[in-house]
Amino acid sequence: MKIEAVDLFYLAMPEVLDIGDGSQDALLVRVQAGGEEGWGECEASPLPSIASFVTPMSHSACKPIAASVLGQTLQDIDDICRIGNLVRANSLDLLQSAHMLSGIDIALWDLLGKRLNEPVWKLLGYPHPFPKLPYASMLFGESPQATLAKGQAARRAGYRAAKFGWGPIGLGTVAEDADHFVAAREGLGPDGILLIDTGTVWHDDVEKAAPRLPALHACRATWLEEPFDSGALTAYRALAQRSGPLKLAAGEGTHSFYMAQHLIDYADIGYVQIDAGRIGGISVARQVAAYAQARGVTYVNHTFTSHLALSASLQPYAGLEQDLLCEYPVELQPLAVAVTENSIGLDPDGMVHAPAAPGLGMRVNHAALQPFLVDVEIRVGGQLLYRTPTDRLRPL
Repeated sequence: MKIEAVDLFYLAMPEVLDIGDGSQDALLVRVQAGGEEGWGECEASPLPSIASFVTPMSHSACKPIAASVLGQTLQDIDDICRIGNLVRANSLDLLQSAHMLSGIDIALWDLLGKRLNEPVWKLLGYPHPFPKLPYASMLFGESPQATLAKGQAARRAGYRAAKFGWGPIGLGTVAEDADHFVAAREGLGPDGILLIDTGTVWHDDVEKAAPRLPALHACRATWLEEPFDSGALTAYRALAQRSGPLKLAAGEGTHSFYMAQHLIDYADIGYVQIDAGRIGGISVARQVAAYAQARGVTYVNHTFTSHLALSASLQPYAGLEQDLLCEYPVELQPLAVAVTENSIGLDPDGMVHAPAAPGLGMRVNHAALQPFLVDVEIRVGGQLLYRTPTDRLRPL
């Protein structure tokens, strides 16, 4: 079968706020081939990603992504890898290409799984998936009292682990941050797994990050996530040498296998967090999972959007028993909730499972997404390159 169509759907909340919440807008990708459809989601700004798909050719290594995808044969998993390599070669100088390719790659795996009547994790070579321990992923409150309440709510909801991120952390004093860490620990309880995410707030400044270590140790945090920018390998390594039992986590900002490989090899991180919607899709994320396993670094999914993206993020490490933790967003905007008819819930033991249904196992909720569609046209020299496909957001 050949890829007949790729439809891109820009979705957004009526108001997008200036907060660290990636579920406020979305770019969904639908790929059609041989009477089947597959869905993917890009974890990226929708408009430049759409532009990368339709942009006029700039030169031989800067072609529109559409030129490498439309009309391609899709018969097996080798074809997915071949298409990904073609995009990377033909759009080498198009820096948005990894984000756009991510959604396409995810959709290709979903489509092929449906075609072959197999879940994606099985196509990846795993005989069965292992349950994952979800951590309730949320933002810090604006005050320690608000952070405390969030931790208590997560505990009441049955989560044995929680991550608090962004918000005011790193923007005030060391003592103010410590108050939030204490509140998070108190809310989650003494036996919960506490994870802290500071959203690259210190860029590459080890001396600003290091004073927070004593409070993190006192609260028995398991990891400190993204204290620095993704490429600040020297800063990561320097802080890791001072962090003792507290491990560093990073990787959501990587958009190639090699970026993730360098974090694993040179930054002394304990956890590599990969977003299938950013790094180039499930194909590249699976490569990273295998490499991390060989290097003794724990793989963790990254996702903060819909359950379509959650399913995609689970596939690359579904069959790795020792890599237990799973990011599970609990503060989703209505848009993200509306993406799918079904969801990935917690089982009676508080664990989550990669879906067993064919493909990603998720059903896109076409009707619920209609109110969130953003009306966009892209024209160059009078030629229409993209228009919001309002008439095509429907089941095949």
